[in-house]
Amino acid sequence: MALIPFNKPTLRRKDMDAVLQTMVDERIGPGERKNAFLKQFCEMTGAKGGIALRSYVDGLRCALQACKLELNAKIGVSILSPSWYRYVVESLGYELVCGDIDAEHGCLSQNEAERLVGLGCSVLLVHLPMCQIPVSCDYRQLGVPVIEDITQSLASEYEEQKAGTYGDLILCAFEEDCIVSTAGGAVLAYTKEPYQAAVKAFESELRPYIELPDMNAALGMIQLATLPEQLVKRRELYTLFAKSLLKTSHRVFGIGNIDFQPNGYGFCVALDSRPEDAVKFANKYQVSAKKTFTDTLAAQADDRFDLYPKAIPLYLRAITLPLYPFLKQSEVELLMKVISHLS
Repeated sequence: MALIPFNKPTLRRKDMDAVLQTMVDERIGPGERKNAFLKQFCEMTGAKGGIALRSYVDGLRCALQACKLELNAKIGVSILSPSWYRYVVESLGYELVCGDIDAEHGCLSQNEAERLVGLGCSVLLVHLPMCQIPVSCDYRQLGVPVIEDITQSLASEYEEQKAGTYGDLILCAFEEDCIVSTAGGAVLAYTKEPYQAAVKAFESELRPYIELPDMNAALGMIQLATLPEQLVKRRELYTLFAKSLLKTSHRVFGIGNIDFQPNGYGFCVALDSRPEDAVKFANKYQVSAKKTFTDTLAAQADDRFDLYPKAIPLYLRAITLPLYPFLKQSEVELLMKVISHLS
């Protein structure tokens, strides 16, 4: 018996029909559908405009260039940010400076953001991990541009706060494992008019080579349209799994308030035991599981409890289990059983 897949794109027949229609129209390069997809995204997040791009890497590179930084500028990030950030930042001649997280939500803490700006960081690149949003944080009051990466938290919300409302620039990828997928691609959007000219400049110079093709955008359009119903299912599963976890000594990673509405990107558990044992236990019962923060900047600082006392324990012990709308009922029941018996 095979393991329950860790991820499964929520592709339905109507998604495929949307892509097929684009092929029939013989308009597969960047065009009207790309513009429509971008408009949908901006309406959802409250952004004023932006650009739809072919890759996550393109999105981050354009975001940093839109900030018009000097050579050797310092970019402040949390230590639980994706490790590939370093490649993009250093390829542009900038320097990464890492800070610790807030234990409540796993994003860069407000105090650490202030410290990073005090150390000379010209930009804050705030990654929102595993459905979370940085409640109680106000990074923009620190006077430097804020790039908010909502790839893992698109549509997560808590009362009046939601992903996409903490940055001057919003970055969101649409890879295969994202809750909305265009089979690769990203959006860079701006929430403040002063960034409009810098973001739009990329369109005229590089449009044929970096903008999202219509064939991909068509896939994204139908998925954004059906996202509300997907979120209902994801949140239902998240709640079921969280209740199962109450039978153990472990806790759900991130915001624990009952009013928090996660997007269900995944189900992340902060263990108080060895993750290797938990992963082995899950695999024994045909459930995929993996350490959550393996591919983050913390991989190069896993012994620095002195610098990152809140992040490193999570790096060492957090695991993620499957959560997506296409889980079968039998798989959901098995996951609940496994979660409730994690030791």
